[in-house]
Amino acid sequence: MNKSPGRRTKIIAIANQKGGVGKTTTAINLGAALAEAGKKVLLIDLDPQGNASTGLGIEREQRDLTTYDVLSGDAKIGVAILKSNFDGVDIIPATTDLSSADIELLNSKNRSSLLKQALENDEVISKYHYILIDCPPSLNILTVNAMVAAASIIVPLQSEFFALEGLSQLILTVRDVRQNANPDLRIEGIALTMYDRRNNLSLQVEDDARENMGDMVFKTVIPRNVRVSEAPSFAVPVLSYDPNSKGSIAYRALAKEVIQKSKGARYGA
Repeated sequence: MNKSPGRRTKIIAIANQKGGVGKTTTAINLGAALAEAGKKVLLIDLDPQGNASTGLGIEREQRDLTTYDVLSGDAKIGVAILKSNFDGVDIIPATTDLSSADIELLNSKNRSSLLKQALENDEVISKYHYILIDCPPSLNILTVNAMVAAASIIVPLQSEFFALEGLSQLILTVRDVRQNANPDLRIEGIALTMYDRRNNLSLQVEDDARENMGDMVFKTVIPRNVRVSEAPSFAVPVLSYDPNSKGSIAYRALAKEVIQKSKGARYGA
């Protein structure tokens, strides 16, 4: 049975094996929106590109301890946590060291549950309401580690042609993880990203997603918004960069849906 550390703590992996779908953008801005709503958030950057770390103002020279050190057992979760540039959001950063994890962790015992074990073995985690894991754009050992550690998954889905095709592979991976390592894992929701109401294709993708996936699709859609695109170059979430932008409003609405789904559910021992 999946066991998230701390009674208040909910662990959510943000995953999609396709790149360029707004995965890291969603991790950063959903985390900021949850923090703005009064929740304490830890973001775990599990992508070797380290974009979530950069987007939250963590310079390369600050990344002495990273998620690689946590997975390899060289550092406990607590000592690897850094404060981000958004109040209420902490982060464990990543570097390109993670890119070799597939090979280096191959012979590790329980290699698919290294992140879960690290989380369960550190009391500091219990102070967070939410732990968001930004996964790499692939279904490799890092993403599987996130799924084994998580209570649920949020899938960012770009509003484009063939958007739903890659979803089937992700769902098969989720089923495999359920059968072998984490029977309580579920899909928290599918978040339509880069949505343009003026574009017939976006409308069609939304119709198809809701028809095929039903209530699994969040009511909130994340619009294609220039402010969301600009914010990372200033190393801040869009909620800091332009609090009144359409992107900020959308991520606040998404955070409300996530919080609402958490009510009444028990996560923890």
